[in-house]
Amino acid sequence: MSFGLAKGREMDVSGIGRTREDLPPLPGPGAPNHAQWIDPRAWFDDPSRPFELEVGSGKGTFLIQQSVIQPQTNFLGIEYAGEFFRYAADRIRRNQIANVKLLYHDATEFIRRVPDGIVTVLHLYFPDPWPKARHHKRRSLNDAFLREAHRMLINGSGGVPPGELRIVTDHPDYWEWMEEHFEKWTVGAPGEGGPRFERLPFTSPDSAKEGEVVGTNFERKYAREGRAFNAVVLRKAAR
Repeated sequence: MSFGLAKGREMDVSGIGRTREDLPPLPGPGAPNHAQWIDPRAWFDDPSRPFELEVGSGKGTFLIQQSVIQPQTNFLGIEYAGEFFRYAADRIRRNQIANVKLLYHDATEFIRRVPDGIVTVLHLYFPDPWPKARHHKRRSLNDAFLREAHRMLINGSGGVPPGELRIVTDHPDYWEWMEEHFEKWTVGAPGEGGPRFERLPFTSPDSAKEGEVVGTNFERKYAREGRAFNAVVLRKAAR
């Protein structure tokens, strides 16, 4: 699969990238919930490996850096911007990284099709803050997202800890919005019978350089602009 030219070089996502058109259609009305599920672990050579998912993978910098350190983990990045998707998939292909795949899709739609309890770590780094009040409904982080995150993350057993949602933002207003949602989901989501997540301090991945939180392209750009960052880990609460 090839796409158009970018900066004089053709972007080739063959073997790495998938699009909405590559996915099976949604089942018709009345179909059981599990009928809509798509297990992305099957897209990898060894589906039994731990599976991590990044929402908004941008140019793929985090995935490329971290996947080399974790060669026994499968990573899927979901990116809505076609230019970033093509650029990142081409980078991954050229670097011959076998444990990373990319999906060109709206993540908030796709995660509803991911089966229960399969994600080890869910990464959400520098999501679009949609700063205008009338656009807040477009923000990635909301109650629906946290509900899906909780459902997708592994429960943990046999010495394996429960799954984690890792979040970083540079936007102070969005962070306040996030904090309001964290409070509900770490104290007790309405109708859910108790805390769904345990809040933990954020620890930088091994692939981050000294002084970096994660080491994405957005972080490096914002750091040069002098912006401050907020970060958190939400671990799925043991039940």
